[in-house]
Amino acid sequence: MNYYLIASAELPMLPDIVIIFGLATLVILLFMRLKVPTIIGFLFTGAIAGPYGLSLVNASTTVDVLSEIGVILLLFVIGMEFSLKSLMSIKKAVFIGGSLQVALTILIASTASYFLGFEWNVAVFFGFLLALSSTAIVLKLLQESGQVNSLTGKTILAILIFQDIIIVPMMLLTPMLAGESDNIFLSLFYMIVKGGLVILITILSAKYLIPNLLYRIARTRNEELFLLSIIVICFSVAFLTSLMGLSLGLGAFLAGLIISESEYSHHATGKILPFREIFLSFFFVSVGMLFDVGFLFQHIGIILLLLLMVFSIKFIMTAIAVRSIGVDFKEAFIVGFSIFQIGEFSLLLAKEGLKFELLDENNYQYFLAVSIITMAITPFVINKRENLSFKIVNLPLPKQLKTKFISAAGSISMANFEGEELSDHLVIIGYGLNGRNLSKAAKRAKIPYSIIEMNPETVRVEAEKGEPIIYGDASNEIVLKHVNVHRARVVVIAISNSDATKSIIATIRLLTKNASIIVRTRYVNEISANLSMGADEVIPEEFETSIEIFTRVLNKYLIAKDEIEDFTEEVRSHNYEMFRSTKTNGRDRLNLDLPEINFVSLKVARDSGNYINKPLKKINLREGLGINLVALKRDGKTTSNINGETKLKFGDIVYVVGKPESLGVFEKEIGES
Repeated sequence: MNYYLIASAELPMLPDIVIIFGLATLVILLFMRLKVPTIIGFLFTGAIAGPYGLSLVNASTTVDVLSEIGVILLLFVIGMEFSLKSLMSIKKAVFIGGSLQVALTILIASTASYFLGFEWNVAVFFGFLLALSSTAIVLKLLQESGQVNSLTGKTILAILIFQDIIIVPMMLLTPMLAGESDNIFLSLFYMIVKGGLVILITILSAKYLIPNLLYRIARTRNEELFLLSIIVICFSVAFLTSLMGLSLGLGAFLAGLIISESEYSHHATGKILPFREIFLSFFFVSVGMLFDVGFLFQHIGIILLLLLMVFSIKFIMTAIAVRSIGVDFKEAFIVGFSIFQIGEFSLLLAKEGLKFELLDENNYQYFLAVSIITMAITPFVINKRENLSFKIVNLPLPKQLKTKFISAAGSISMANFEGEELSDHLVIIGYGLNGRNLSKAAKRAKIPYSIIEMNPETVRVEAEKGEPIIYGDASNEIVLKHVNVHRARVVVIAISNSDATKSIIATIRLLTKNASIIVRTRYVNEISANLSMGADEVIPEEFETSIEIFTRVLNKYLIAKDEIEDFTEEVRSHNYEMFRSTKTNGRDRLNLDLPEINFVSLKVARDSGNYINKPLKKINLREGLGINLVALKRDGKTTSNINGETKLKFGDIVYVVGKPESLGVFEKEIGES
């Protein structure tokens, strides 16, 4: 029996999915050992499985559909991560540096392509393809090296943000460049009107509709419902834009933008990210399936020449753009060496160009070859970028030229990037009683802090009060990265769910080994599990309550304060073992010398008697009963100014010290009969 045919009949795409994921696992495992980005692994997987390779996958339409979903989710996540507030903090680098980099690259690449004999529309499209770099590869490499928040890292991020934005109008203009419209200006006008209408709907939804909808959904605490609502919003807006004649990608980006303006964006990003990674892998595989490895070897000379040209254009134009915002040449060269590659959005745009016949099959193969090679060498170039930049700066140029240009000062300061991110701060996970008290203490001590909370009502109320609080699941990397957990000094986990606590500890330890993690747990038997997951200190409520009770008991027995403190410290230092075990080892702090005296407060409930309305010097409390009167409370005022003339009166509260039997006698004399 042919089980392959049975599986194909029941679910036609299943064999292809198994082949793609199985082959990708082996390829990426190999590439990880070689420290090559996973994107290259997926492209290589497609090349092997595709028609130019071993022809293992036949249902290319299925792969195309799945890859289209991946692109929609990619743009959706970019929209959710896109913050107007964050954008404004680096607006100079984004709008001046980013726009210049894209514009100069398009201009030079289009001009070069035109002189090489291409039609003007095809030449401009080539400029579009070359202008975009790989956000996925570059940011991943910067995160791994811890350089995202450096001057260079922020400059790179700013330019990549602009490229991610500009892809939307590029995709809208691609059909026009292909001559799909008889009147390009009229089509452009209609596109602007439609775009304006969609943007208006986006603004209204972001301000009124979606935040209230997500708030009601989040209140249910149902994660499946929350995820479902996010996916519905994404595909609904994408479908709406497609009905208006605009791209699915634009709709997905706008859907993400709508959610980004709510307090649920980070939680939503964390939920969607695994799906995006799965479906986006199909996109890179689908691109790889169109790549002819034989074509690469047959035209290796031309491809290397094109590679050199692409590298030079992007490097020089990027350096000029970055230098224009005041960054010195060395930093500008470092940025140029970082984003010289052709990116994943260029691959997406190229597929659109192939569909609209702006690219023929031959030129598409040249483009794929150059793109894949630039992506593959990116990690190696970024590792050497500082040395390469230093060598360029120190080239033996004429002194006047070097003084005027290369060694020019004008280095941009970090002040140009407003809104520095938190560092050396406290992260509070859970905003119950413990979390609230901790935030109050941190505020009073002027310790910077951030709060993560899963109760949407609490988040909304506290955010209005000005608390630095976000909604999200702290076991998700995206949420933790948003509060800069990798730069925090202390993380306090103050939630009741033991399983969630362990998951949060594990995720934090994946992001940072430096932060101290303090965990509140209910029971002492959870201490060892939390410590093994990476927690530094675990405080169980069960035994902290016991310690507090016993401390008060010892106080009642008038044990010296330092003795009590030594005892409680020993209990904690042994992880509460002294309370858990009936056996004790070593010095036993429970063998305390308990004095046979008590300190109590008693109420005078009589208006006459042996000790009432008589001067203390005549009733001889100390000599007769062995009792010392320490203080007296009368008419709501407490005084310790007691002498021989003081008299006890009806309604007084007296504070006395003595042996239990003496205190018993005294209580009978002054208490109710």
